[in-house]
Amino acid sequence: MSPEAILWAIAAGGALAYGLVFSEHAPSAQRTVVKTSAVAALAVLAWLDEGSMLLALALAFCAIGDAFLAGDPKRWLPFGLIAFLAGHLTYVPLFLDRAGAPPVWFWPAAAAIGTVAGLMLRALWGSLGALRLPVIVYVLAIVAMTVTSLLLPGRAWATTAGALAFMASDAILSFDLFKSTKLLGSPRLTAWAIWFLYWGGQAGITHGMLS
Repeated sequence: MSPEAILWAIAAGGALAYGLVFSEHAPSAQRTVVKTSAVAALAVLAWLDEGSMLLALALAFCAIGDAFLAGDPKRWLPFGLIAFLAGHLTYVPLFLDRAGAPPVWFWPAAAAIGTVAGLMLRALWGSLGALRLPVIVYVLAIVAMTVTSLLLPGRAWATTAGALAFMASDAILSFDLFKSTKLLGSPRLTAWAIWFLYWGGQAGITHGMLS
């Protein structure tokens, strides 16, 4: 197997192991390693591609965020937010560097993404407490990341789909953390949706950028 195939296998194996097994375990060193490996392997994959240093850096920031959130979210959430914020802000110049001319549907789609983010903030506002300002900054960053992904050429469609999946995962996670809202009332379904949308999003972004 090539190094790239091995890294994809490690990333997918880590994602499946965490999503189906370790996501329901108590915080532990093993749980942290498994969760972090799923995106860290993608970061190494991008690093091996010499033209994708920004992609590698963004994925590395997100892997650090995964490590923080593998522990107690209420304790490590601010540090995880900072790491993911850095990841989103690194994706923005990466996408802009490879952007094409805005398609005709760009502005309506960008407005829709901004509207969804605004409605989400409004719904969460009363539960954010001291985290209001950090969450606003974070939401602005993920909106910028998702909107700039819309500018990528058609061959990078997997990256745009990945960015949208990443944003959907963050939305579900936010309502779970701050309002204890579960999808269909199921903690397991909620955990699966958060994790697999997130990892699938990162895998889509990576595949689209390396294609």
